[in-house]
Amino acid sequence: MNHRGVEFTVAKTAIPGVWQWQFRIGDETKTGKTETKIDLLAIRRVQLRIDRELKAIGQKKTGLIRQVERPDQG
Repeated sequence: MNHRGVEFTVAKTAIPGVWQWQFRIGDETKTGKTETKIDLLAIRRVQLRIDRELKAIGQKKTGLIRQVERPDQG
C-alpha cells in the first residue's frame, strides 16, 4: 500500500487481532504492531504513524534551514 508516497505493509499475525506493520522513509525502516480486530483501523493507524514521521522530518528540515539562514541567532 502507499500513503503520501511511502510504501507500507500491514499483515495479520498468528495472534488474533494483532497486526504487524512496516514502512520505510529514506534509509530508515519502521516496524511495529497494533492491536485491533478491524483491518481498516490497523491500516489507518499506520497511515497516522507515517504522517507523524513525515511531520517530524519536515520540522527537522525547517530547523536546519532556519539555522543556515540565521547562523548568528540561536
